[in-house]
Amino acid sequence: MKNTDARVDRYIDKSAEFAQPILIYLREIIHQVCPEVTETIKWSFPNFDYKGPLCSMAAFKQHCAFSFWKASLMSDPDKIFSASSGNAMGHLGRITSIKDLPPKKVLLKYLKEAVKLNEEGKKVVRKSGSKEKKELIVPEDLIKALKKNKNALPAFENFSYSHKKEYVEWITEAKTEATRNKRIQTAVEWISEGKSRNWKYMKK
Repeated sequence: MKNTDARVDRYIDKSAEFAQPILIYLREIIHQVCPEVTETIKWSFPNFDYKGPLCSMAAFKQHCAFSFWKASLMSDPDKIFSASSGNAMGHLGRITSIKDLPPKKVLLKYLKEAVKLNEEGKKVVRKSGSKEKKELIVPEDLIKALKKNKNALPAFENFSYSHKKEYVEWITEAKTEATRNKRIQTAVEWISEGKSRNWKYMKK
């Protein structure tokens, strides 16, 4: 592989034992499809660029996640995109082993489509209401708490607007400072594991 980034090597080496073969496998497939891809670290996890952002992967305490930058423009003929793709589970859902991934030929096909979208210069069109999303104010005490956990802040930044809003509202609606602090502590724990605010009620 060429155009590799030593920071990605270190990220993989520091990941949990179960996650390392998953990250190595995904990395190799990406380079197989697009030898000209370049690696970088954004939001504290590996991202892959080719004529613009292409895809990303991340490892959490108990699962890995993989996301396509322009998933909304992709055709998804094999229906592999997870219903929970709006949160830190990524577009392929919760990945705990290579067996959780789609077949290699399917991944190759999807990556080729992602590469083609970038080669054609296709852009993701922001939906109406995107202006409102920019106005979400995250409490300073939550931000400080997230920064103290190496997994929590990048996971939170990768959440959809709705998932971020659920956490913000849960914390700001606390009636006492003690309750607020307890909710922040719980939020950081759940977010670091890639869980949405209402993860307990999501269908498995």
